[in-house]
Amino acid sequence: MKFAVLVSMFGSIAFSAQVWSADEPPIDPASMDLTTTPGVDFFQYANGGWLATHAIPPEYSRWGSFIELGERNLDELKSILEACSNQRVPDHIPGADNTDNDNNNDRQKLGLFYASGMDEGRINAEGAKPLQSRLDRIRDLPDPAGLAAMVGQLHLDGADPLFSFEASIDDKDSGMEIATLVQGGLGLPDRDYYLKTDDKTVRLRSAYRDHLIKMFGLLGDAEGVAAQEADQVIDLETKLAQASKSRVELRDPEDNYHRITYAELERLAPAFDWKTYFQTLGLTSEMVARIDVKQPEFCHAFSQLLAAVPLDTWKVYLRWNLIRATARYLSDAFAAETFEFYSKTLTGAKEPPPRWKRVVRAADAALGQLLGRQYVEKTFPPSAKERALRMVQDLKQELRERLQALTWMSPETKKAAAEKLDAMGTKIGYPDKWRDYSGLELKDQPYVLNALAAAEFDSRWELGRIGKPVDPTQWNMTPPTVNAYYSPTRNEIVFPAGILQPPFFYANADDAVNYGGIGAVIGHEMTHGFDDQGRLYDAKGNLRNWWTSEDSRRFKERAGKIIEQFDQYVPIDDAHINGKLTQGENIADLGGVKIAYGAFQKALERSKVAPEAKIDDFTVEQRFFLSYARVWRMKYRPEALLLALTTDPHSPPKYRVIGPLSNLPEFAQAFAVPADSPMVRPAEQRVNIW
Repeated sequence: MKFAVLVSMFGSIAFSAQVWSADEPPIDPASMDLTTTPGVDFFQYANGGWLATHAIPPEYSRWGSFIELGERNLDELKSILEACSNQRVPDHIPGADNTDNDNNNDRQKLGLFYASGMDEGRINAEGAKPLQSRLDRIRDLPDPAGLAAMVGQLHLDGADPLFSFEASIDDKDSGMEIATLVQGGLGLPDRDYYLKTDDKTVRLRSAYRDHLIKMFGLLGDAEGVAAQEADQVIDLETKLAQASKSRVELRDPEDNYHRITYAELERLAPAFDWKTYFQTLGLTSEMVARIDVKQPEFCHAFSQLLAAVPLDTWKVYLRWNLIRATARYLSDAFAAETFEFYSKTLTGAKEPPPRWKRVVRAADAALGQLLGRQYVEKTFPPSAKERALRMVQDLKQELRERLQALTWMSPETKKAAAEKLDAMGTKIGYPDKWRDYSGLELKDQPYVLNALAAAEFDSRWELGRIGKPVDPTQWNMTPPTVNAYYSPTRNEIVFPAGILQPPFFYANADDAVNYGGIGAVIGHEMTHGFDDQGRLYDAKGNLRNWWTSEDSRRFKERAGKIIEQFDQYVPIDDAHINGKLTQGENIADLGGVKIAYGAFQKALERSKVAPEAKIDDFTVEQRFFLSYARVWRMKYRPEALLLALTTDPHSPPKYRVIGPLSNLPEFAQAFAVPADSPMVRPAEQRVNIW
């Protein structure tokens, strides 16, 4: 488990967010801007009323459908955790047999974690004291071998110094888990923040330096010493950034796959004590006999840095990585300063959210399946899973027919594509097999120590998969998560229970609403199996070219059009969308809405509903597109939008609506949009891939 710095930190606020109500109809004219013409800006037309009446809550950098639903899920999780906390057994009852009281069941663990996180008085009284043994160990590092051992411990703790190391499915042997090494070690969100020289980036680096100084000061360092330490960290991270690939370069799976032996790894990065590092992680020589080093040049570069940079500088860097990973579990001073930079400066959030939200999110991240199991028992009926499965089957059939009807793809490649689609697995709601947390020991102890215990338990569980066959029951998201994903190495689509709720999915709504909402999400994830990255994996999840050279050329030609289209969008100031970075998601958005629309048409035929039939003054076809646009309604603070344009492979939500729909003549027909409207592209300019 990796501890990413959250954009939302804790605190107390007096703001009540306007969250979606169960009484709100799926298509609500009050949420629309009927003064805007659909063909000019359909995002504004569909969502303008909501945009005008909903402010971004101070604790957030953006606000929209995903986050509104996430807020409802947080409330559910809070009630579960509070109940677990109230029911927990004390660690020690005087005069009683206490051998079974520690961690005696799942709810006990959830209650202990939540209670320790909510004990604000204890957390503030202790400050960074619970980390003292780790800080002392870093201070006393004697040599490079000790450095490697400490990097290993920090990786177990969920920190990310130097690089990321994890278990992942072998891209070219998809039945097996392999040790995987990935570039990392940066405190800023992207390597470009270290390399660019424009005024905004320079100011951001200066703010980062100020943040480092304050964080080292909270550890007790004098201001002058803290300033020197901040400069050391930035200089070291800049060198790591210079050796790192860009986000666009990281999109090429073939160029980021390098399976080598342990001996080759030692030759590639001789200055790092790999034997000590792997021993710290509990990995045997057999488990690391082969390793996928995603970016060998980066690995070689950090080895050179290890040989050139003094040990004392590395100690400063490791102290920073420890405190960055754990600050949100420490006293208010640490968490507030972390919020100030990572949320306020980077994303524009105004105030930290209440402590309970922070702790609930941490519990979901640390104990995801423990908490998720309680969540689905309370909120996710079997009927919801059954209807979602039927929709998946409908959309699969639609994509199957679309594949066969393609005019630009050869029969040979069509056959392989159909085989891949037929083999594509589906997971809905929650795992069939829940994880076993019996080996995790949580106590009535400082919050950060419970968080670190959970992190190490999760890390060792993950690393224990290395060298073993892939577990087909594993999930990579927790059940309450408001999201979905496609796994190319598993060739499967996954939809947690958290997203199978309004406004994405309604148990009793008309087909237009559900196909335009969750249907487009399902189609989006299916299309990822055939986007610029997913298309490189075969039916079994192996990175293998199953395309003819001519079909591959034709695909790239069509994908190039969508890159060009999105490169032209300028969401803020002079900042364009990066069409290359976002092409996979843009392809999936376009494919998803087209597949969902086709499946919706078949649903209309089955139910004998005419496309021009109206519900609440909108035709069912119009309701399909309105539902699609509603899913993506979102407001951003300027800082968050600029950050997203640099780091996010998704386009901003407005362009996930107007971009795909401007390529769909069916949209223009549904709203009688004139051919010369901004939302209508001429036939020769439309992107048509899937």
